Amino acid sequence: MQAYDPRRHHALEGYADDLLVLLDELSLSDPVFVGHSAGASIGALAAARAPGLFGQLAMLAPSPCFRNDPPDYHGGFEAAQLHELVCGLAEGQAAWAQAVAPLAMGNPERPALARGLADKFCRMDPDVALHWARATFLGDVRPVMAELGVPTLVMQCRDDALAPPAVGEWLLRRLRSARLLRLQARGHCPHVSEPAEVAQALRQHGRWRGED
Repeated sequence: MQAYDPRRHHALEGYADDLLVLLDELSLSDPVFVGHSAGASIGALAAARAPGLFGQLAMLAPSPCFRNDPPDYHGGFEAAQLHELVCGLAEGQAAWAQAVAPLAMGNPERPALARGLADKFCRMDPDVALHWARATFLGDVRPVMAELGVPTLVMQCRDDALAPPAVGEWLLRRLRSARLLRLQARGHCPHVSEPAEVAQALRQHGRWRGED
């Protein structure tokens, strides 16, 4: 919490600043950055600004914008729905977590997964959680995607209520060097529900350098 700054972290760009500082200090050689959901947008923002710090990007269940923007972008939600989602968190974190976790996790036949995610949501500081939700669900980082030259793997899931298939197709058209991989995993959190499949995809991606 000491490093959290409401002014800097009111948008995903602030988190991208943090990532660039971290990568600069670590001085890694040709790293693969793996970002899930909003983390994928943070990685894209950072890599567009400092591509030399990145070897590759792996976007897991990404969504550069959750809002539908006809005629060429289907993010999955209308603007009013997203504002209701954020307002619901402001009105009650526990109830919000219980409602959103099953939607995000999917896999209804494995309810323990949703319970675990809801518990994580409830453990977040309420103010930080609300700021994060606003930055995540109301943000739009689509403009940066055309600037991104780092080889990128886009991994999408089946039955993802937060990132529909059209998002992956949109990204594939906009990114300069990208592959689209449709996982067998379902829901928005495949690293939790099907970690072995995600790990295998990342191992294969690690040998790709964007030649095809």
